[in-house]
Amino acid sequence: MSAPGFEGSYLGAGAKISAQAVMECKICWQVYDPAQGDDSRQIGAGTPFTALPEDWTCPGCGAAPEQFMVLRDDGQGESAMEAAVARLEADFREIYNGKMRDVPMCNHSLHVQAVGFTEWQGHYLGVLIAPWFMNIVLLAGPDDAWSALDAGAKEIIGFPSGRYEFIHNTREMVGGYKACSLFSPMGEFASQVQAVDVAHAVMLGLFDPNALERLDDAAEPLSPQKPDVPRTEAPKMQKARPLERRAFITGQV
Repeated sequence: MSAPGFEGSYLGAGAKISAQAVMECKICWQVYDPAQGDDSRQIGAGTPFTALPEDWTCPGCGAAPEQFMVLRDDGQGESAMEAAVARLEADFREIYNGKMRDVPMCNHSLHVQAVGFTEWQGHYLGVLIAPWFMNIVLLAGPDDAWSALDAGAKEIIGFPSGRYEFIHNTREMVGGYKACSLFSPMGEFASQVQAVDVAHAVMLGLFDPNALERLDDAAEPLSPQKPDVPRTEAPKMQKARPLERRAFITGQV
């Protein structure tokens, strides 16, 4: 949902509302808290008000989102990185709600979540979990918006654990970013907790110079995938050795 003008908030400047803003309907006083979501519309916990579907209305009285006012907003002091990560999560929640919710490849026990983001070489590095993929994501830092990135172009980026292939992308809400595919689809994950644990292991493994040696010792071939199932592309590492999914899950990375 694009950020509308809110009659009772920031003189109508809806763009100033952060991902953590708790909103209140001025007609019936219904509260929307992003930490809880909206069970009546199957909106998951963690969904910002500005990332709600276009057709969302107040569950109490049916009023349009423009009738909501800011009750409190703890995110107004967030850093540039926190704001960039919030936009990333909001954008992919919108993709899930608008396009991916009914796609069979989605694992609906998972939800969109950014994990482990940290500043790295002037940009913001972390892992993005979604019901249909898990990617390492590099967001543009404050000094470079990456607005000129060529979507689909490939780039090899080196870390202490090896060299990884990233794909350039651009989106209106996020801007330019670079993504390295880890898992797709996400059917082998039983819960969000498990996915988050793997994401944290990925971030630790990226900066572990001994990861390659352990992978050489512990690697096993993956079983063949059916032709009609999207192929899981693993990050490419030095020595041309793929980083195996089992290695992440078992903590080898």
